[in-house]
Amino acid sequence: MANQSSSCPIYCVSFNQDNSGFAISSKDSFKIFDSTTGRLCYGRAAGAYVIVEMLYRSDLLAIVGAGEQPSLSPRRLCLFKTTTGSPLRELNFLTSILAVRMNKKRLVVVLVEKTFVYDLNTLTMLDTIDTAPNPKGLCAFSPCLEACFLAVPASATRGSVLVYNVMDLQSHSEIDAHRSPLAAIALSSNGMYIATASEQGTLIRVHLVSDATKSYSFRRGTYPSTIYSLSFGPSTHLPDILIATSSSGSIHAFFLQSAIKQRSKRSTSFLGSVLPDTVTDALDPAHHHVLQNAVSAGIKRFWLLIQSCSGQEDRQSRGYISI
Repeated sequence: MANQSSSCPIYCVSFNQDNSGFAISSKDSFKIFDSTTGRLCYGRAAGAYVIVEMLYRSDLLAIVGAGEQPSLSPRRLCLFKTTTGSPLRELNFLTSILAVRMNKKRLVVVLVEKTFVYDLNTLTMLDTIDTAPNPKGLCAFSPCLEACFLAVPASATRGSVLVYNVMDLQSHSEIDAHRSPLAAIALSSNGMYIATASEQGTLIRVHLVSDATKSYSFRRGTYPSTIYSLSFGPSTHLPDILIATSSSGSIHAFFLQSAIKQRSKRSTSFLGSVLPDTVTDALDPAHHHVLQNAVSAGIKRFWLLIQSCSGQEDRQSRGYISI
């Protein structure tokens, strides 16, 4: 765990698409680790990188420099092969690259007001999406090919989300999630659900992507707080856990399966017939756990391994969150 004020600042922490590996970039190098064992899989001392994006467990990386050296421009995306230790291809842009996402067929590059979609195999540009100003580079990506969605802010003044189908190359929907601008977005790995938090930071909402309907509203707290990250636990069906971290230093875990059971019980009660689901969900803490003071308040970059158990099959699965 480290933050930008330490003697060896961490520039980025990211997991690959199936959470089997993660990358950490510091001031003078980046390293790839195995998530299960913590074993160092690859390391390169070549300066500071603000983006190190893995493609599953393959030897292909998408890396972007921090700009501290002339050769590591933040406007240049380098597709890098770890087996050869050399660049495969480079793409240059007019402004700094804020985020990069990949799966086995698509490469997505996010700039402050544009998002580019490429065919990963040929690097042919397939589409350019004009977006609302997005200086934080907020985006979410579901890597599965069957429901491969990209989510980016649709407005700079309110919390609406543009959901784009990266395989079909067309807009899927626009979701009005919050009144104030977005602070964090996350898509479940299967592309089924999208979670959002606004700059207010008191409510976290989860929508069903297929028809853009609101499914859950979770109250993080009463007082405003900056949400640094949202992350769903891995699942082939309904994700069972959603994790949120914030400037307060606490880690919040919301259990979606518990919310489903709670809602089914409440639907037959008098209170459930009077209050809408969004209100009663926000007020009910039964599916919300808080790990108080998990990190020092204000730390933005850390990685966390959470181990949860699937109730029906009694099997353990790991969920990850990184900032």
